[in-house]
Amino acid sequence: MADRYDRFPSLRVDGPDENGVVELVLDAPNLNAVSEDAHAELAEVWREFDADPAVRAVLLRGEGKGFSAGGSFDLVEKLSTDFAARSRTMREARDLVYNVLDCTKPIVSAMHGPAVGAGLVAGVLSDVSVVSARAKIVDGHTRLGVAAGDHAAICWPLLCGMAKAKYYLMTCRPLSGAEAERIGLVSLCVDDDAELLPTAREVARELALGAPTAISWTKQSLNNWYRHVAGSIFDASLALEFYGFGGPEVREGLASHRERRAPDFSGGNPQ
Repeated sequence: MADRYDRFPSLRVDGPDENGVVELVLDAPNLNAVSEDAHAELAEVWREFDADPAVRAVLLRGEGKGFSAGGSFDLVEKLSTDFAARSRTMREARDLVYNVLDCTKPIVSAMHGPAVGAGLVAGVLSDVSVVSARAKIVDGHTRLGVAAGDHAAICWPLLCGMAKAKYYLMTCRPLSGAEAERIGLVSLCVDDDAELLPTAREVARELALGAPTAISWTKQSLNNWYRHVAGSIFDASLALEFYGFGGPEVREGLASHRERRAPDFSGGNPQ
C-alpha cells in the first residue's frame, strides 16, 4: 500500500500494479459491513485515486463471502439518536456519490454474495459493474424504515427504468446478479463466482491501458446524466432518508434486524 493511502485504515488498497490498476478491497467483519470510520473513508478515497498519477483504473471488490453487508447496526443506531452524527454521515453519503462520479479514473466493481448499503452505492455507480449470477443485491432502506436515498434515486430509474426501480426500492426484494444484468442495473454478469475477479480485472486492465483522456472525458460526459438530470432528485432523496433516521420507523426497523424478525410498521401514518 502506498503511503498516501495510510489515512484510510478501514479500507484496504492493493497496488497499483504494473498497468496502473489499484484494487480497493472491502475487508471487514460481518461480511464487510461498513463502520462509521469506513463510511467516511469510502466517501473520500476516490479523491485520492483521482490525484494519484500512478493510478489509471480502480477495481472495487469485497473480500471473503460477500461484497458488503451495508452499514453496521451500530452506525444505524447512532444515526437515529445523534444529530451531529446524522448530519456528518449525510454529507459523507452525498460525497460518496459525487466523488465516485467525479473521479476521472475509470472504476470497475466486482460484486458477489450480499451487496448492500454504501458498498452497493459505489458498486452500482462504477463505470463498469461486474456481478456473479448468485450475487444478492438489496437496497434495504424501506425495510430499515427510511427512504431509499444514498444512490438509488440518481441512477436506478436511468439504469433499469422507473417501474423496476420502484418495485425493488419500495419492496426491498433482493435481485440476483443475473436479474440485475437482465434489467440493466449492472454491466456484466458471470455465471460462477470463480469467473468474477478474472473478468473484472481484465476489464480494469483494458481501461487502464486505453487512451486515458478519451476514456476519462467519455466518463465525465456520460456522468452529466446523473449530475444534471438527476442531481436535484438525489439531493431530495438523501434529505428524506436522513430525516427518517430521526423518526420512529427506523427504531423498529433496526430492532427487527437485530432480533431477526419481521418489522411491525403498523402504527405508522403515511405523510
